[in-house]
Parts: sequence; C-alpha cells; structure tokens
Amino acid sequence: MEQQSSAHSVKLYIYDLSRGMARQLSPIMLGKQLDGIWHTSIVVYGDEFFFGGDGISSCPPGGTMLGPPNSVVDLGITEVTGEIFMDYLMSLGESAYRGECYRLFEHNCNTFSNEVAQFLTGKKIPSYITDLPSEVLSTPFGQALKPILESIHIQPPGSNIRNGHNMQS
Repeated sequence: MEQQSSAHSVKLYIYDLSRGMARQLSPIMLGKQLDGIWHTSIVVYGDEFFFGGDGISSCPPGGTMLGPPNSVVDLGITEVTGEIFMDYLMSLGESAYRGECYRLFEHNCNTFSNEVAQFLTGKKIPSYITDLPSEVLSTPFGQALKPILESIHIQPPGSNIRNGHNMQS
C-alpha cells in the first residue's frame, strides 16, 4: 500500500518587540531607521515554535504574551513529518539551542527561525530580520548599549519542548 504524502504549511510569525518604538526612536538614537526589533517564530503542524532564554518552546499560534504577530510570511510547504520535525527540534534543543546558548545579537530567536525554515522548506527568513543585530551594532549607540542589551533575557511564555510536548502529526 502506497504511503500518502502530506504537505504542511510553514509560516514565519514576526513580532516587533519594541511595539513601534524602534521606528520612532531609531533615527534619533542610532542615526538610522529601524522598522522594529524583531522576534520571530515558526508556525507549523498547528503550533508556534521559538527559541529564547529557556531554550526551544512552543505554544498555540499567536499564544505568547506578544499577542498576534505584526506580520506573517508564508514560507511555503514542507513534506517533513511532525515526528521527524520533533526529533530534529529535540536534537537542536540538546545542542546549539539550549537556553544557556541564547545570545541576543549572535544566537537568538531569529537564528533559530532561519535554521528551522531552511530545514523545513529550504528557504531562509527575510534578511532585514537576520541583519538587524549587525545594523544596530554598526552604530556608536549600538556599541554603547551592547552590554546592557546582552543582559536582557527574552522569553515569551510557552511550553519547553523538552518537557514532553505532544504534537499531533
């Protein structure tokens, strides 16, 4: 009997952590326009997956304290099964994406979203998101703020995937 393949839609949820403040204040503070301070997550198999100070977590789509996303990018479809995806996330959560590996500028939610997007669809997330840290750090104010910003722990509430997250395939 032939196995029926099923395709799952993959979406990138994009949130502005500054809630519009970056757009207003960046020209004054950084000398360049930033449209937002981006937090991203991947929505697939009916859940939203993201990386923060507690490692990889999940919640129902739009279910973090951040509320609904500012925008949603359709990344396409994946043939990867939910079971293979969860195995992949577990291995990431035990290696490169443990909570203590989180770094606001170098290894953050957007790094995670970009890696997962490529695993599922072969596509990267938009470069304006992944380039944001280097844009901020290229300014004198960004360099001055770096030690303060790096001490901030960003963790929208969700269930950590290591704690027995059950997902329907």
